[in-house]
Amino acid sequence: MGLFWAGVLTAFPTPRPIPGAKERPNLLLITIDTLRSDRVSCYGGAPLKTPNIDRLAEKGIVFRRAFAQTTTTLPSHTNMLLGLNPLRHGVHDNSNVIVGKEFLTLAEHLKAAGYATAAFIGGFPLDSRFGLDRGFDVYDEAYESQGSSQQLYRERKAEAVVGSSLRWLDGRTGPWFAWVHCFDPHHPYEPPEPFLSQYKDRLYDGEVAYVDSALKKLLDSIESQGWGDNTVIVLTGDHGESLGQHGEDTHGFFAYNTTLWIPLIICAPGLKPGSVGQMVAHTDIFPTVCDLLGLEVPPRLHGLSLLPAVKGKKLPKRAIYFESMFPYYSRGWAPIYGFLQESEKFIESPIPELYDIEMDFDELKNLAPGQDPGKFSARLARVTGGLSPTDQAGKESRLDRESQEKLRSLGYVASPQPVKKAKYGPGDDVKTLLPFHNRCAEAQSLFESGRRAEAIELLKSVLTEREDFDGAYSTLGVIYARMGRLADALAVLKRGVEVLPTNYLIASPYIHILNETGRFGEVIRVITADGRYPFEKVSDSWNVLGVAYLNTGELEKARDALGNALALDERDYLVYRNLGDVEFVVFARSKDPGAYQKSLECYQKAIELNPRDPSSRNGLGFTYLQGGRPKEAIPHLKKALELFPDYDTAVYNLGLAYFNTGDYERALENLIRFREKFSSPLTPAQLRALDSLIQECKSRLVLRYELIGNSIFAARSNPGRTARN
Repeated sequence: MGLFWAGVLTAFPTPRPIPGAKERPNLLLITIDTLRSDRVSCYGGAPLKTPNIDRLAEKGIVFRRAFAQTTTTLPSHTNMLLGLNPLRHGVHDNSNVIVGKEFLTLAEHLKAAGYATAAFIGGFPLDSRFGLDRGFDVYDEAYESQGSSQQLYRERKAEAVVGSSLRWLDGRTGPWFAWVHCFDPHHPYEPPEPFLSQYKDRLYDGEVAYVDSALKKLLDSIESQGWGDNTVIVLTGDHGESLGQHGEDTHGFFAYNTTLWIPLIICAPGLKPGSVGQMVAHTDIFPTVCDLLGLEVPPRLHGLSLLPAVKGKKLPKRAIYFESMFPYYSRGWAPIYGFLQESEKFIESPIPELYDIEMDFDELKNLAPGQDPGKFSARLARVTGGLSPTDQAGKESRLDRESQEKLRSLGYVASPQPVKKAKYGPGDDVKTLLPFHNRCAEAQSLFESGRRAEAIELLKSVLTEREDFDGAYSTLGVIYARMGRLADALAVLKRGVEVLPTNYLIASPYIHILNETGRFGEVIRVITADGRYPFEKVSDSWNVLGVAYLNTGELEKARDALGNALALDERDYLVYRNLGDVEFVVFARSKDPGAYQKSLECYQKAIELNPRDPSSRNGLGFTYLQGGRPKEAIPHLKKALELFPDYDTAVYNLGLAYFNTGDYERALENLIRFREKFSSPLTPAQLRALDSLIQECKSRLVLRYELIGNSIFAARSNPGRTARN
């Protein structure tokens, strides 16, 4: 019978030491993202050496059959730090969920017992905005720019994470809890030198070897500061990485042992080195740590203390729940969840799976076809207490644009409003759909490598086989758009919208391209869908609709749409920038000073949220200029050009601003640059007006030079008068 408890957590007792306990030990929790057990040499047969992790194994307990219960970063760490499985805490995915404040975290429990607490985070999926920072005195998440998407600041290297933790630990007195999270093995695999060269054909292994080397300073410091005999150390991975097994390149789709089997090593004062072969899980860490620290275990945790197993005793017979819900919550595919019990592993899905993991740990032979799946589904229902991971989406919170972009840069490509079904069949199974996803990813890679025709044909073949596969429409449409084949892009995406009218993964590039090509009426028709609104929970769709209304002159509707966008994402700089445009047009038409002030405030807010957006800078500068404040316009227009040197309208606006301040030399410089480089789209009338302005600049400069020349001549003729003046 499973240990799932479906009741309600109310109040928690204040932690207190168990009577007679010695001085409380420290706690060091090390979590290594995306770490396969078979890449840790103490687990045997690893293709590389991990000497520093092995140091812990030599003096600690190695749990040989430890399992994650989720396959993505935030849910797995939530399982560890709450001691609850996702059916209770509701965090099923990295996207659109936060950890509920009603749940007690390990950090809160230890802080109440007098511990100093600090976390040092290596990757964005554990950002404090998702709620795991509660109970930490310090939550260090100063991500560095890394890799191919540097502007997104999505992670930092293990050396930086360890360095921050060492500065916090240095000279510390009293009991402490430090959580060190190393994100490096997560895709994309970008190990630094010398690991990049040493593992050039095995970059994932290079990342693991690098993290192991980075941990040396941390483990050395624990010893050198005299904490070795008074510190509980827990090292684990949050989930594994498939590396192509079962047709999965990374993680998050399937729930095979490639991503669920993780290392778990525990070192503690008084524990003799050894290994445990019994099945254990992430939710066991919280109660085990409490026992090792001499603290009471909070009630109703889902895990068990592992101390009996360490002492050679059998743990109570139980089933361990697991799930992989990223495909369901991000794409609307069928859910995957199941249980592990002794040698049995059952996966509930439209095509159910059953494995004997004692005999077939790699899960190569599905035994379900010869069994009654209803029997195992009934057992799973007992494990879950009758709940399904689809019953709730966790503590929902719409992710802002910045969060979505950072998660997307790490490979978590998700629809902001996936279409979910009441009933799923074999065609919705992840095993059925992932090959199509992989072909789309392959097509994207072919396109990026210059093999455009092959990419297009591959995506067409996907749509021939599976007309309702959203990723093929969106990928092919974007590829056509990047090639400048806008008509082809719109045709593909229009067909996708017809087949899947409520799928925003397709609708998003379609409405954006329609907007960019000036087809604003079509944008409005697609989004509003004849009075219905299929994308009401998607901030971006309201933003695009607002821009379309702005360009059709329906300013009140534009205001309303952009207001709805802000209600869903109050930190989207693009919405503020577009609202600034709307308010400026209102001002230009009515000369309403209130609209003028609102326009300035919107652009200023956009810049506050994204100081590196040149368009917001240009909008603010232009608004100052049109309000008769050219001196205030100039620094913003200069910044816009610093960010984007070939920003045509900013060049013109800066020239005009200089002209209005009387700096005709700089005005002429910018206006001539605009005339020579950016004037081709101008009408003949606009060209004449530009040339007239340039001529006016030249005339005023000539007049100024004449006045200066006359002044110099007068000074030479009457030096005494000049001196007096």
